[in-house]
Amino acid sequence: MSTVTITAQDINKLRQATGAGMMDCRKALTETGGDFEAAIDWLRKQGQKVAAKRSDREAKEGVVIAKTTADNKTGFIITISSETDFVSKNADFVAFAQGIADAAVANNVKSAEELNNIEINGTKVSDLINDKLASIGEKIGVARFERVEAPYVASYIHGAYRMGVLVGLSKEAADAGKDVAMQIAAMNPLAVDAASVPAETVERERAIVVDQMKQDPKMAGKADEMIAKIAEGKLNAFFKENTLAAQPFVKDNSKTVADYLKGAGDVKVIEFKRVALG
Repeated sequence: MSTVTITAQDINKLRQATGAGMMDCRKALTETGGDFEAAIDWLRKQGQKVAAKRSDREAKEGVVIAKTTADNKTGFIITISSETDFVSKNADFVAFAQGIADAAVANNVKSAEELNNIEINGTKVSDLINDKLASIGEKIGVARFERVEAPYVASYIHGAYRMGVLVGLSKEAADAGKDVAMQIAAMNPLAVDAASVPAETVERERAIVVDQMKQDPKMAGKADEMIAKIAEGKLNAFFKENTLAAQPFVKDNSKTVADYLKGAGDVKVIEFKRVALG
């Protein structure tokens, strides 16, 4: 039987992603045969306070631009990645990223591939990126492309172009759109509401909760039916913390985001996108 070699680099990567100790990370990787995502779940099942998997953290450095069309019916998030923050903080590089985002809006681009093939002043975006790469000596590119269509789309950029948010609403509501976009930036919800959390995420969380409870000495001898019932209660707490509608509204914790939107004219969130560097 072959043995998976766990390297110091693997352990460090898991430490950076989870904040868990070195020995715990080594054991997690050993127990899961080096499977990174399974190791995260293993740590959580042991009761480690590990953040749930998020898909919005990809490029470590770069510029995130969030823009909407003039009629606020369509929004775009474009991430132009770089290797260092020295480049990403450069005004010329920010302007370069802004220009590509403007071209995405002007051409109503549907994908990253389409974006790379449109032209700005007669030159394809992919060629402009290659030229910029050659001039600055760093690998850059379109690292992320997101698009939202709705009756009204609000955009928000946070932290010197390090995070972008789009919120699609059921009707025009500029103030509500801005408030909810800032909520999403601050609280990083997984989904709009419990019904829109992917089934695989729900099952993953349920399995982790059940395993945690079975390892709790206080739960020894408890029937599986009781454990399942308690697990559902813990899942409801998970939904409250991780779904936008159920989260406490950051500007007024006495109400939920759903309550705030109802008071703002019964506005509904159709879709949102959040992209962050890190």
